[in-house]
Amino acid sequence: MGDPMTSLRHILGELERLDLLLRVQVARARRLHEQRGDELAAFYVPESEPEALLDKAVATPTWATIPLPPQALEAVQDRLDRLGLELAERVDDSRRQGGTLRLELLARVVELSAFDVDVVLACLAPELDRGYERLYAYLHDDVTCRQPTVGLLLDLLCPDVEAKVAARARFGPAAPLLRHQLVELGEQPGGTPLLGRTVRLDPGVAEFLLDGDELDERLRPWARLLDGAADLEALALPEELRRRLAGLVERAGAGAASAGLVVYLQGPYGSGRRALAAACAGALGRRLLVVDGDRLATHDPLELTRLARLADREARLRAVPLHWVGFDALLADDRAAHLAGLLAVLGERPGLTFLTGEAAWEPVDALHGVDVVRLELPWPDHRERLQLWRAALAGDPPAAPAVPAPLAPAAASPALDPEVDLAAVAGTFRLRPGQIRDAAATALGLALARSPAAPTLTQADLLAACRLHSNRRLGEVAQKVTPRYGWDDLVLPADRMAQLHEIHDQLRYRALVYGTWGFDRRLALGKGLNVLFTGPSGTGKTMAADVLSGALGLDLYRIDLSSVVSKYVGETEKNLARVFAEAATSNAVLFFDEADALFGKRTQVRDAHDRYANVETSYLLQKMEEYEGAVILATNLRKNMDEAFVRRLHACVEFPVPGPADRRRIWERIWPAETPRDPALDLDLLARQVEVPGGNIRNIAVAGAFLAAADGGVVTMAHLLHATQREYQKMGKVLTARDAGERAGGAVEGVGP
Repeated sequence: MGDPMTSLRHILGELERLDLLLRVQVARARRLHEQRGDELAAFYVPESEPEALLDKAVATPTWATIPLPPQALEAVQDRLDRLGLELAERVDDSRRQGGTLRLELLARVVELSAFDVDVVLACLAPELDRGYERLYAYLHDDVTCRQPTVGLLLDLLCPDVEAKVAARARFGPAAPLLRHQLVELGEQPGGTPLLGRTVRLDPGVAEFLLDGDELDERLRPWARLLDGAADLEALALPEELRRRLAGLVERAGAGAASAGLVVYLQGPYGSGRRALAAACAGALGRRLLVVDGDRLATHDPLELTRLARLADREARLRAVPLHWVGFDALLADDRAAHLAGLLAVLGERPGLTFLTGEAAWEPVDALHGVDVVRLELPWPDHRERLQLWRAALAGDPPAAPAVPAPLAPAAASPALDPEVDLAAVAGTFRLRPGQIRDAAATALGLALARSPAAPTLTQADLLAACRLHSNRRLGEVAQKVTPRYGWDDLVLPADRMAQLHEIHDQLRYRALVYGTWGFDRRLALGKGLNVLFTGPSGTGKTMAADVLSGALGLDLYRIDLSSVVSKYVGETEKNLARVFAEAATSNAVLFFDEADALFGKRTQVRDAHDRYANVETSYLLQKMEEYEGAVILATNLRKNMDEAFVRRLHACVEFPVPGPADRRRIWERIWPAETPRDPALDLDLLARQVEVPGGNIRNIAVAGAFLAAADGGVVTMAHLLHATQREYQKMGKVLTARDAGERAGGAVEGVGP
């Protein structure tokens, strides 16, 4: 049987056949040179040559014009036949042994004819031996033409004129050699007939045929080969989506080579599009060629089409699916030519192709020759998010940056704190698979930064990482409020505190109730949580929103009404749409202060202003019902709220003006432990006599602290009474000596009678 056939041995065997053909052409060229008898004949036309050229019959077979004895020509033909049979036998033997011959693979995947293969071989020969360049120059009778021309290749490979004319079409733009960019035709100034144009083998094809495994260097800035990931069963997916993907993989694996299948995976960043494509490739036992379509979209249309064909060729040669990332960058109106170029390539492409983008897309007047499937990737439910979190934290943590040994020891891998509640994290933050993976890596980094020697991953690390990887653009349309308070800072009647804890539980366990318990399927709208806080100013509405978001680990964003409400028709609705669109992926609590300005009662229509004001309120009601996050509204004037909206609320909490007992608790809790205070402070007196809400008590305490800082450094009763007087003046009230100073044991300077 001999040595096993390799790609190189196969090419060398084919080149032996090419050498025989070249010998015949060399003999012909030598005879012509002898007839001229002049070493400088290449630089002018001898007198005898025109008639010799005209005497040549067009229909005369090419082989008949070769000046070799008939026996020699028969010997050449016999040798060619025997070489062909030997190579065919060894190629068949290689197939039976499961070997892959790259020249044969190239011919199969781009559908080359026998003539095309010989053209590729003739152009590949100088890559193996530069002597072929001198040989081609000799045959051209031109030392500067060291690559084969179309005319030379036709003379070399075609037995007669009819065959030459038919073979010219193999150098057309629609033929495989040029369509798949296997060869390039040279251009010369002034234009050159097709027969005079040089034919150069594409460097990437030469590299592939000579056992190279690197991507074509023109693609490397925009593409990369990735190993296929774990199979589909390892991914956290809805069963229906998993079933559909498994069916597509089965079809791609069992289908004919000519069958094309384009799968458009639609979803935003982090939705798992790349992981799905890699898993499908892994299920087929193949790698994945990923192309950065976002960056290629900046090229001109012709260049993009050229690179798309190059990527298609590389994917075919490696028998891997093609994954075009950022496909929707081509869907803009000003990139119609870019899109048409890519679709033209995909329409001819066999096998499996993935496109990924965020925008909805269905092909129109394109891709009729292939099957197109669009899969919209849903948000993972609570069970899937929990599975993703466990998988992300079970993997090896990212390696710490290299640190020289004398400066710091190697960091240990973070351990998971036993108190970590992954179910709560998965339930609180609606993140997509990619966001969960990134958030897990960020949490590990936070743990390492906090304690490099013995890092422990805590619940706080996970919550902070989730906030960082939620949509941060909400800050462009709202003001972020950093939570500072806890449950102990709130002073409210017991029933109101119970209401707030119930609201907290609704937010914490909504994934369990809506997802695991199935209420999600029973509700089309209204799956968010809309809460109204109402009561006089300073009674704790903003603090309660702060406490709720802090207890859940969520960011709190205050909606700035000045950036939302507009006097121009339709602008308010646009601004609201943007707020809710950004909030949908922000995992934050929205806080509308003075909400009656937006959610006011609809009135009887008397003019256009009333009509548009009512439209704004109706639009806001619609967006609130569609929104699935948490919204807290605060107002001092509940009577001004639209009743239709109030009916859609999940809870309404009334914040009353605190009574003496609650004011006493507020006075106790308002002081930081570091603040120096006079032991004689009569907080009971202040709670009984100073009838103001908690917000005003806070103002009095802060003002009294500043007075004390300028007067001895200890907060006394006199400082607080003076601060109370100033607060009363701001409120338009008067603090009398009878109400304050006399009850405090004597008149206080500055307090009125």
